Amino acid sequence: MDIDIKYVTIYTTFPSKEEAKQTAKRVISEHLAACANLVDKTESIYVWNDVLEETNEVICFLKTTIEKSDSLMQRIKELHSYEVPCIVVWPILNGNLDYLDWIRKSL
Repeated sequence: MDIDIKYVTIYTTFPSKEEAKQTAKRVISEHLAACANLVDKTESIYVWNDVLEETNEVICFLKTTIEKSDSLMQRIKELHSYEVPCIVVWPILNGNLDYLDWIRKSL
């Protein structure tokens, strides 16, 4: 199957709701993302610098186009307080065409 990916969701996490909101507002106002969904207080468990860490984080889902995804990832890295932030791109394979068109028009 040959799939042409036009839209993506960028998944990232932040140490606080305030940082997540500020970053989301910034990238949306810069037309790098159409919208953001914040999920407050998820528990994260990971190893950092050889230490097992347990922290509360805020998940942020940002919707954008594949063309804007590299610029959006770079901007998140510039604004983020983490040394190595989680930033991954998930393809949107299908969806409400009116919503996808709204994403395109918002950018």
